[in-house]
Amino acid sequence: MKFDTIADIYSANRSVRERLAGVLATIKTDEATATPDSESWSIQQIVEHLTMVEFGTARICTKLLNEAKQDGKLSNGRIELSALFAERSEQVSTQRLEAPDRVHPTGDVSLMEAFERMDANKKLFDDMRPDLERYDLSAHKFPHPYFGDITAAEWLAILGGHELRHTKQIEKLLEKIRK
Repeated sequence: MKFDTIADIYSANRSVRERLAGVLATIKTDEATATPDSESWSIQQIVEHLTMVEFGTARICTKLLNEAKQDGKLSNGRIELSALFAERSEQVSTQRLEAPDRVHPTGDVSLMEAFERMDANKKLFDDMRPDLERYDLSAHKFPHPYFGDITAAEWLAILGGHELRHTKQIEKLLEKIRK
C-alpha cells in the first residue's frame, strides 16, 4: 500500500483495527483460548502479542518524534517510505516470522483485557498524531528486527500491516476452531 501522509497511515490502520474488532466481537471465551493442532498461539495470545508490539511501537515513535521536535524541522505534509522499506514489506508478506522474545505473549491476559490495552495504545497514537503530522520525521530512525533502520512513519505503516497479518491469522484460526 502507498502512503503519502501520516493521515493515510492512520486511516489504513483504523480500517485494520475495525476489521480486527469485528472479528473479536464474534469470539466466545472457549474459542479465544483454544489452540488447534499445529498452532503455537491461541487467539487470546495473538491479541496479547499485538498489544505488546503496539505499546513498543508507541514508545519508539515517541522517541523518534522527540528527536524530530528537537530538530524543529517542520513537515511539508508528505511522507516518503523508502524503497528498501517497500522491498522488505513485500518480502515479509509471504514469510513466517518469529516474534522476538520480548513480545511473546504470557497467556495470562484475557481477550477483553488485551483489547482494552489496545484501546489505551490507540489513545497514545491519537495523542501523538498532531506532532507526527507537524514535524519532519525523515531524519531519525530506529532499528526493526526485520526491516532494519526505519522512520516513525515506517513504524506506523508496519503497525497496521502487522495487525492485518494477525487479523487474518485469527480468522483462519477461527475457521479451524469452528469446524
